Amino acid sequence: MLLVTNGRVITRDDAMPFIQDGAVAIDGGTIAAVGPREELERTYPKAERLDAQGGIIMPGLINCHTHIYSGLARGLAIKGCNPTNFLENLEQQWWAIDRHLYMDETKASAYVTIMESLRNGVTAIFDHHASYAEIPGSLFTIKDACQELGIRACLCYEVSERDGQEKCDQAIAENADFARWAAKQDSGMIVAMFGGHATFTLSDETMDKMREANDGLTGFHIHVSEGLNDVEDSMENHYGVRPVERLYNHGLLGPDTMLGHCIHVTPTELDLIKETGTWLVNNPESNMNNAVGTAPVLEFFRRGIPVCMGTDAYTHDMLDSLKAFICVQRLESGRPNVGWDEDMTMLFKSNPAMASKYFKRDLGVLREGAGADLAIFDYNTFTPLSEENIDGHILFGLEGRQCRTTIVNGKVLYKDRKFVAFDEEKINAFCNEQAKRLWGDLNGRQY
Repeated sequence: MLLVTNGRVITRDDAMPFIQDGAVAIDGGTIAAVGPREELERTYPKAERLDAQGGIIMPGLINCHTHIYSGLARGLAIKGCNPTNFLENLEQQWWAIDRHLYMDETKASAYVTIMESLRNGVTAIFDHHASYAEIPGSLFTIKDACQELGIRACLCYEVSERDGQEKCDQAIAENADFARWAAKQDSGMIVAMFGGHATFTLSDETMDKMREANDGLTGFHIHVSEGLNDVEDSMENHYGVRPVERLYNHGLLGPDTMLGHCIHVTPTELDLIKETGTWLVNNPESNMNNAVGTAPVLEFFRRGIPVCMGTDAYTHDMLDSLKAFICVQRLESGRPNVGWDEDMTMLFKSNPAMASKYFKRDLGVLREGAGADLAIFDYNTFTPLSEENIDGHILFGLEGRQCRTTIVNGKVLYKDRKFVAFDEEKINAFCNEQAKRLWGDLNGRQY
């Protein structure tokens, strides 16, 4: 038994949203109790204690869309890379990187993403991977890294025809093989979706192959209408049928499917998304960085479409994305009073709902019986903090770098800003070697 005590508890449970001086009791991978500190300390006198030192104790954060394959890109400059539009950015940077990711580079990329997530209080990720240098076994390699470091992860492979039919078929097979493996697991730690890049790199035949290979095992995780090139390709090469309509026609939408971005969508496409119960995931900082536009998230909500929040690997700090979302939506709409409810709903309701659906237990909430995923943040506030203003403090006060301790499935992985469940120095040395190899391959010189 572990008792996380001496902190201000934000539960995200409507029955008891905030406890000024609280504690959380953990039994194995499950929360046994949440309540006032003195009460729980009396109830569990023999429990091991973890002192939150007056910080914020809250549910671990969830990232519903990221890309492990970009893990080794920090500080990288590729010779000749000077994109002037989104497609050129893909071709000159991201596809160039994934074409040089062999198994060791994939493993290193996973390590980097997992460690950076844990440092920011993120306890579960939905990843969308691509490593076209070496596809077979790549999801299993990522799975091994996730299990070694202890994070929850929903994994899939990015099916695409951009590197030819053989690679495309390998990507489909990797998704199917991993989904079959994941379906046999019951740990609630590693699960699967079936990935697809975007409709402009997927033919109708490939979409049918994806549906057949998946065979109802899981939902699909696909980029949709992130850039206008996706829309233009669909209209020009598929008889005027738009991207969402193509996915609908090939049976890829539904309540287990999550579509990334959806910036350039029409009312008709939104009707199909709503009708099929399909989920969306918004990535505000990545969209700004790629200059692709602002997703009409306020309209998604108005129509009752469930929307999650991700980072697209632009950052691993979900609280950073929370801040970015509300600013861009207000700038886009010209209204300084919008976005608050949608912002909080995405990160603190939709993301937990999606994670709970896939990991098959309550996540993103601190209450008896939920998964024991917690984050402790240092936060010395100079204004009152109460049940009434929790979200205001989170939006304008908390940042990922204030995370001091991260617990996943009841295991303390990161404590007082140090990893305690694995050897960070050893992993960093391995990642640096793989980054040097990758950068050398991309630029034709030694690092």
